[in-house]
Amino acid sequence: MIGRQTNLPGFAAWRHGGSRAGFEVVFLSAAPHPRAVGSAAAVEDEEPLIVNYTINLDDEWITTSAHVAGRSLRGARELRLDADGLGGWLIDGQPSPALDGCLDVDLESSCLTNALPVHRLSLRVGEAAEAPAAYVRALDLHVERLEQRYKRLEDRGATQRYHYEAPAFDFECELVYDHAGLVLDYPGIGERVA
Repeated sequence: MIGRQTNLPGFAAWRHGGSRAGFEVVFLSAAPHPRAVGSAAAVEDEEPLIVNYTINLDDEWITTSAHVAGRSLRGARELRLDADGLGGWLIDGQPSPALDGCLDVDLESSCLTNALPVHRLSLRVGEAAEAPAAYVRALDLHVERLEQRYKRLEDRGATQRYHYEAPAFDFECELVYDHAGLVLDYPGIGERVA
């Protein structure tokens, strides 16, 4: 079962497709706390973008901070998110009440960040949970609240499957994860290549 103590690989990579064409690579470490340092480069709706990120988590896989730097035709941007672990957030040092209750960061440009709530929630087959996130847009790094829902489906071989919903985008799909809790297949978004 995917959970908080899963052994992470040293890195992972995804080929983005469908909504954007591009690639993402992330380097992962578990000690002293889970941490992800990655980059995504893509073209979406004929707009190029690069997003670099560092995400720090606590032992429960709750986001404690994220530093995100991006570049697109709209210019270069950078932001820092800090979370108190109880659902309170600061964006570049300023309180963001709209994010109250969110425990995860979700980067629009990343396949990795759908691993955060799956690890944190440790759902059993048939269980479902709401997982609102601090959602960072790829092109301008705008941050907003994104309501999400995960439901654990029956495993298929060595993989875990989840029904995922993001009502704001009228989007739902089946996400497939490996034994380490990283997305293998994110329909319309990306597929794991390493």
